[in-house]
Amino acid sequence: MLLRVLLVLITSAASAALVGAPRSDAAEAPGVLVQEFLHESAPFPSCHASTIEETPAGLVAAYFGGSDEGNDDVGIWVSRQTGKNWSAPVEVANGVESPTKRYPCWNPVLYQQPGGPLALFYKVGPSPIKWWGMLITSTDNGQTWSEPRRLPDGILGPIKNKPVAVKGVLLCPSSTEHEGGAWKGHVERTTDLGQTWAKTESIADEGQFGVIQPTLLTHADGRLQMLFRAKRRQIAESWSTDGGLTWSALAATTLPNPNSGIDAVNLKDGRMLLVYNHTARGRSPLNVAISTDGKHWKSATVLETERGEFSYPAVICTADGHAHITYTWKRKKIRHVEIDPAQVVLKEIQ
Repeated sequence: MLLRVLLVLITSAASAALVGAPRSDAAEAPGVLVQEFLHESAPFPSCHASTIEETPAGLVAAYFGGSDEGNDDVGIWVSRQTGKNWSAPVEVANGVESPTKRYPCWNPVLYQQPGGPLALFYKVGPSPIKWWGMLITSTDNGQTWSEPRRLPDGILGPIKNKPVAVKGVLLCPSSTEHEGGAWKGHVERTTDLGQTWAKTESIADEGQFGVIQPTLLTHADGRLQMLFRAKRRQIAESWSTDGGLTWSALAATTLPNPNSGIDAVNLKDGRMLLVYNHTARGRSPLNVAISTDGKHWKSATVLETERGEFSYPAVICTADGHAHITYTWKRKKIRHVEIDPAQVVLKEIQ
């Protein structure tokens, strides 16, 4: 009897440990090479909205962290990959205006200028309705940073996802949120890394989708495609045939969206990779899909399926052709996953 009790206790303890253990469905999936947290402990209890970039010295990631999203103590934190490890989080920007006034920071976006500095765009302000764009740069691959510079009035910079350079113009996918809940997407353009700017009109929203946080894809025939987070429970899209100067009216894609952030990237092999929550509600599961034309997508892997929040992915394609993804893990940590797209097994999306 005593032996049976001990076996029950041991089994129960093991089961409890497994339930509480941070697992991922992608851990042993084909093509998944690395899965790790950027930090195990940090000076902040909550973090969100990560971004990742490849520099000459390795990967750099940034995210906002503090007591909770929207609180005044939220700043922008950076982790750098050093060898096989990530450096401890370092706060590189905050919203301190004076000894008595401080605003929260939001949505950092990294961009490595070819042959130039690493740029870090971010937002500061009491809310997405009233925030403004900021920019700092680094000439040593993210170790030290310049003094913050506020972007011109009316310019927010890339709102969540990375800019894309097209024929010498840096296209920054952006959006606005206004009183009354109006969400609109647009593109901001700069040829001198944020010194001067131009801005498109808001993209036509004939179906009243309500869209923010676009991600930008390029096509071999010169067309540009933006995919959007949308209120209508479906990812929305818009297309440009003139280098991003004008954009088609919004249309729904076949992919669901639970009103949560997405990101996509062009791969070295000509395909496109998208990271998103394949659900109309909630922020799990978190999925990876691949397409040859930006219209028809196949499932590549599922990063997370357990209950909780797995959201706001960022994705880049590095020089070796691999995809590197970061995303929010339960608002407590940032998870990094490296995928070799050549090894994934594609399946029809159910």
